[in-house]
Amino acid sequence: NLTEGAKAFVQRCSGCHGADARGTDRGPALAGSRRVSTQSVQQLRDLIYNGIPGTGMPPFDLPAQELDALAALVHSLNAPAAENMVSGDFAAGEQFFFGKGQCASCHMVYGKGKPIGPDISNIGRKMAVDQIREALLQPSAHITPGYELVTGQLRDRRVMRGFARSRSNFDIRLQDLEGRFHLLQEGQISAIQDERQSLMQPVKASPEELQNLMAYLSRLTGVKPGVPAVGHGPEAEGVRFSRILNPKPGDWLTYDGRLSGNRYSELTEINTANVNQLGVKWTFSVPLWKQLLPDTSYFIENMRYFGLEVTPIVADGIMYVTGPHQALALDALTGRPVWQYSRPRTPGLVSDASLGTNRGVAILGDKVFMVTDNARLIALNRTTGQLVWEAVMPDEPQHYGSTVAPLVVKDMVIAGVSGADWGIRGFLSAYKASTGERVWRFWTIPSKGEPGSETWKGKDPKYGGGSTWLTGTYDAETDTLYWPTGNPFPNSDDRDRPGDNLFTNCILALDADTGKLKWHYQFTPHDVRDWDATEPPVLVDTRYRGEARKLLLHADRNGFFYVLDRTNGQLLLAEKFVKRLTWASGIGPDGRPQLLPEGEASCPEDATNWNSTAFSPVTRLYYVMAREKCVVKLSPGSRKVEPPQEEPGKKYLRALDIETGKIVWENPQIGPTEGKRNAGVLATAGGILFYGDPSGDFVAVDERDGKTLWHFPTNGESKASPMTYTVGGKQFVAMATGSNIMCFGLP
Repeated sequence: NLTEGAKAFVQRCSGCHGADARGTDRGPALAGSRRVSTQSVQQLRDLIYNGIPGTGMPPFDLPAQELDALAALVHSLNAPAAENMVSGDFAAGEQFFFGKGQCASCHMVYGKGKPIGPDISNIGRKMAVDQIREALLQPSAHITPGYELVTGQLRDRRVMRGFARSRSNFDIRLQDLEGRFHLLQEGQISAIQDERQSLMQPVKASPEELQNLMAYLSRLTGVKPGVPAVGHGPEAEGVRFSRILNPKPGDWLTYDGRLSGNRYSELTEINTANVNQLGVKWTFSVPLWKQLLPDTSYFIENMRYFGLEVTPIVADGIMYVTGPHQALALDALTGRPVWQYSRPRTPGLVSDASLGTNRGVAILGDKVFMVTDNARLIALNRTTGQLVWEAVMPDEPQHYGSTVAPLVVKDMVIAGVSGADWGIRGFLSAYKASTGERVWRFWTIPSKGEPGSETWKGKDPKYGGGSTWLTGTYDAETDTLYWPTGNPFPNSDDRDRPGDNLFTNCILALDADTGKLKWHYQFTPHDVRDWDATEPPVLVDTRYRGEARKLLLHADRNGFFYVLDRTNGQLLLAEKFVKRLTWASGIGPDGRPQLLPEGEASCPEDATNWNSTAFSPVTRLYYVMAREKCVVKLSPGSRKVEPPQEEPGKKYLRALDIETGKIVWENPQIGPTEGKRNAGVLATAGGILFYGDPSGDFVAVDERDGKTLWHFPTNGESKASPMTYTVGGKQFVAMATGSNIMCFGLP
């Protein structure tokens, strides 16, 4: 009862702490006290009852009801402003913020304003009323960490002034007053002077204007899921789509480095002649375990396979990575953190999303985009890491999750969902990058009467699967988006789903602006082996059998390597890239598998997985991590995931001739053979192929013959794919391994 608490406060506490609880010469302020704000009601009750020996505050042996009311009153003095109905005109306060007060010239609210100072979209939940008032009238009293103002004297005689977003004894991440980052190392710095004053000046406002501003700020309680943001337009300051579409050799601005999906870099500083000199430049350990709280049997069983699956993105010297339920911005030269965004894990989820698996971000303009475990697509400000908007991708919960690295196309962000093994209706959606509004959605499981529904001849396939959890690719010339889809549900019990089950196990060619289907190719019709087609669709423009063609290269989990004409989906080649393949004799002229009778062993179990592949225009070879392993059939309708001990399986790094599909060379891999431990590859113009091997080494081989040139024991789980970039004119190679991001470079 706050009324009773107020009466008790006036009677027993105001003599020392003041009638307004702002303190006197006899006692400290209780209102707006950061120390008091950290105490619970029970802790405050105990403090009042026991007193504080040696401070002059005596114990108060009060009746329990009065003690409870007094503790609640003191706690309320520091409760979040949103919990206190601050009087004033909200609309007038908003107008002052964006107008006369010029607050938006430094601060952002729900994506509107400038990211010079802290984002205040959630200030009503983070600060008490008196703390907000103090921040407005005495901004230097408590400066937000990371926004301490400094002036840097550089050895080249330049002077830089800005915020010390993060610093160490040897370097500093300085954000200038235009919002740009400068990553300065010890050798560049002559002196750093701490100004100890906030850049913000005390607010100049009449009492009425101040009260209205307080009313506005106190009601800012964070981004609401599904509510569009106030956009700046498709390409605010930052990374423009034209730069993503035509990246410079040292850029890595999208999941695969380029929209074609081909992990081939034109960088040559690291090459076959000097790769043996590579050394670790830095490591960064992504915080994991505090985010991982087992609450399902799936989680507990699969955590033994857990490792980061992210591919970093680098833009303007900043690296963006994801971990379980979080995104981080790092100094790409040193690995030091600049900002971190995190959110609680969603309890009760299943599939890989429940493990916190996340494969990375996309960037456009001033925003960073990522998915969450519960199938939300969110936008963060690139400078501050604060949430700008949050789109809810599914219309209903079902078993949806999401792990995909989004893809930026024009002014849209495209993302898919996971959960097919548990029963969902798969889809792919595009959203406005500026606001989070959905532009289009393509359902991978058609409704009754829609094209493709005739391939489901049993029950209504409302929960027929068809996940879209691997990043697709884009061809700007034809304005076509290519996206792979996953298995049908149930993936092994097919009694209720006779037919081909479109659009599962497919490559979809979609109109990028509308999401309408141009063509599709199904690799495994009526899949009963969990052979998702979620392997990379690599786009290559080259001469093929004497003719200039626009190709799509794809090594499928079913064991066949495909070459398609990506303008129309025509099959040009389908050849085995594993040696043990018993389920089909080949792929017919109609593009369908030519099935064989099943024996005791079904091969392959899965010939490859989602990790990256690469095509070198120099060698004209396609590189893929292949897996030779079979499944032993126990009885009709059942399968055994672990083969007999005498048939453990083996992995090979293989180079394929794209005109014949033949294996040109292979590099046998020693180590665990579980499919969950596949790692991707990166090819470079330096003649090198980088990858993480099953035993935990980061390896460089000659792309011409597979000869090992260098390796480094990371001793981590290799489940991700490498990337390369330049900062300060130097080339680096980075990869996630275990819970670490590791970066390598030359001396």
